[in-house]
Amino acid sequence: MAGRVELVQGNQGCARAALDAGCRFYAGYPITPSSEIAEVLAAALPGLGGVFLQMEDEIASMGAVLGASLAGCKAMTASSGPGFSLMQEHIGYAAFTEIPCVIVNVMRGGPSTGLPTSPAQGDVMQARWGTHGDHPIIVLVPASVAEVYGLTVQAFTLAERYRTPVVLLYDEVIGHVRERVTLPDAAALPLVARPRPAGPPAGYRPYAATQTGVPPMADFGSGYRFHVTGLAHDERGYPTQDAAVVARLHARLHAKLERGRDDIVSWEAAGVDDAETVVVAFGIAARAARQAMTLARARGERVGVFRPRTLWPFPDRELKDIAGRARRIVVAEMNMGQMLLEVERCVAGQAPVVPCLRADGLPLTPEDVLARLEAPARAGAIR
Repeated sequence: MAGRVELVQGNQGCARAALDAGCRFYAGYPITPSSEIAEVLAAALPGLGGVFLQMEDEIASMGAVLGASLAGCKAMTASSGPGFSLMQEHIGYAAFTEIPCVIVNVMRGGPSTGLPTSPAQGDVMQARWGTHGDHPIIVLVPASVAEVYGLTVQAFTLAERYRTPVVLLYDEVIGHVRERVTLPDAAALPLVARPRPAGPPAGYRPYAATQTGVPPMADFGSGYRFHVTGLAHDERGYPTQDAAVVARLHARLHAKLERGRDDIVSWEAAGVDDAETVVVAFGIAARAARQAMTLARARGERVGVFRPRTLWPFPDRELKDIAGRARRIVVAEMNMGQMLLEVERCVAGQAPVVPCLRADGLPLTPEDVLARLEAPARAGAIR
């Protein structure tokens, strides 16, 4: 029951948060390690007047989500790496046509079918650059069951506020771990709805520039008729090859998220004020890093942890500031070095950047991080 301390699994917390955030449409295809999200929503949505659809694959699932969102529903889907790969064309379509939706990717080992029930963090760059063309994206990365709940609600808030797809990205351990959490009273959540037009249908332009950069979005079937296309389009939604119009569209899509950066980007820092070594990590790897920091400080080493809660847009300005005061940056992640590249870009030579990587289907441990803190430069970085 909301508002009480409960033992909750990560994926169950995601589903409950989606319901509390007002999600009333889910389309998906079962795939480990995300299947519990679909199971909870399949049982709950019909009783709330919502719709659950098990589709034939993840391509169709994402298409159904976009259709439901165009009709005015808060809509989501969930998958793992192989299904997330299949969704990419529709995610790009959602970004270009500004259709709000939430996509959950509970990561497992890859590539291809990979390790179906084993944890990994190998979809960092796919979440940002999985589709072709230029478009921004929001990717949130929780590190606990409580954060799975909170960031799922935030994912719907950001999707609706900025008319954009939002990806919730976490690893199998976070998806399946059970923790005692205090879930808020759903009735007290500050829910956000997409901006809708106030003027008459005759003058409605679905992609008009506004002060916020986010155009009002009419629901299909509400009397506002408009064109939606994956082609480059003008303010009416009609296809165009006018270079100036296309340039304005691309600039607005990027500017609306940059304008909202302070609202979107979130991070957590611990022990960084006096740290000589700062470990950068997210998800379950960040929890290993926090324990390693505690053990290292107990023996007199000045170690801190910087944890992105928003992976994209990356909290580059904040990390750059911290890196300027450190002697070394260690990047701990469960892949072959994806966030590492972004950290190196942000640090820009202010301090050495050292990898602490694991990609064998097992979680990164505090001992892994401690061993990396004790090792020279880049030797033995990859397990």
